[in-house]
Amino acid sequence: MSKTNRGNFFEDFEIGQVIRHATPRTVTGGDQALYTALYGSRFAVQSSDAFARALGYAHAPVDDLLTFHIVFGKTVPDISLNAVANLGYAGGRFLAPVYPGDTLSTVSEVIGKKENSNGRTGVVYVRSTGYTANGTEVLDYVRWVMVNKRDPGSPAPDPVVPDLPAAIDPDALGTAVPLLDSAKWDNDLSGSAFRFGDYAIGEKIDHVDGMTVEEAEHQMATRLYQNTAKVHFNQHTESKGRFGKRLIYGGHVISLARALSFNGLGNAFHISGINGGRHVAPLFSGDTVYAWSEVLDKSEIEGRMDVGALRLRLTATRNRSCQDFPLKDGDGKYLEDVILDFDYWVLMPK
Repeated sequence: MSKTNRGNFFEDFEIGQVIRHATPRTVTGGDQALYTALYGSRFAVQSSDAFARALGYAHAPVDDLLTFHIVFGKTVPDISLNAVANLGYAGGRFLAPVYPGDTLSTVSEVIGKKENSNGRTGVVYVRSTGYTANGTEVLDYVRWVMVNKRDPGSPAPDPVVPDLPAAIDPDALGTAVPLLDSAKWDNDLSGSAFRFGDYAIGEKIDHVDGMTVEEAEHQMATRLYQNTAKVHFNQHTESKGRFGKRLIYGGHVISLARALSFNGLGNAFHISGINGGRHVAPLFSGDTVYAWSEVLDKSEIEGRMDVGALRLRLTATRNRSCQDFPLKDGDGKYLEDVILDFDYWVLMPK
C-alpha cells in the first residue's frame, strides 16, 4: 500500500462524504505581517491594535482573507490536488473574528458532483467550514472545482448540482464584528472620509493603482496557506500543461484586488459574506493587476446602528487599467483582460 497521497480524483468523491482535513494551523502575528508584506493591505482595523481596541475589538483581528486562505488551504490535498481549475464560490459567511493565537482547522462536505461532457473531468461541489480549536465556526463557504477523472472510461454518476443562494441575507452578516463605538472611528487614521451613507447603488469606483505579480511572491503566499496544488508550484509538470507554466493561485488575485480596493473603499473594513465569485481567466507572474468595484446594493442590518452593509462586485484585470467600465463586449461577456468577478458584502461604519 502506498504511503503517499496522490489526491482524490473525480470518482473518489461521494455525495454526503465528510472530510476532516489535516494540519490545524495556529495563526500568528508573523502570518499577518507576511500577509501585509505580500499585498500591502491597509485597512485600519486589521492593521492597528489601538484602532481596533478603541472600537470594541479585543485587539486587531486577522485579515478576513488570510482566514479564508488558511481555511481553504487545508482542503487542497483532499479536494483539489488533481484539479484542472477552481471554478467559483458562493454562500460564504465570516462568522467570528480570528485573532493571532487562534488555531484553525477545516471540515468539508461533498454536496454535489457532475461529470463534464468530455468524459475526462467532472465538477465537485463542497461546503467547507473553518473552526477554531474550541469549536467556534469562523467561516463557511461553498466552492466548486473541476477535477480530473482517474479513468476516463468509468461511468458517469447521476448529476447532483446544489441549489446555491444568489446572495447572503444582510441580516446574517454582523456576527464577526462586535458592536462598535462608531464615535471612535477616526476617518483620518482609517484613510477615508467616506462612510456607509456616502455610497450609492450603481456607483462605480476605479481603484486606480496597479500591482505587478512576481513569481516568488505568489509561491510564498501559497506556501503561507499550505496550499499544495501542483498547478501553482510544479513547473516541471505544468510546462506540459495547457498554458506551459504555473498558474497564480486564484486567492492571490482576490487578495491583490481587495488590497487595491482600499483606494476608494478605505472604510470597508470587514468582508462579511461571499455571494459568488469566479476566476474569469488565469493570471501569470509578470502580469499587473488592476481593480474596480461597483456598488450592487446596500442594506441596514437588523439590530446594528453602528455599521451598514455594502454589496460590491469587485472586478480585477491583468495589464489593463479599469478606467473604461464595464470591460464587456457587445454580448455582455467580459473582455479577455478580466481575470476576476467577485460579488461580496462588506461592513462599513455609519
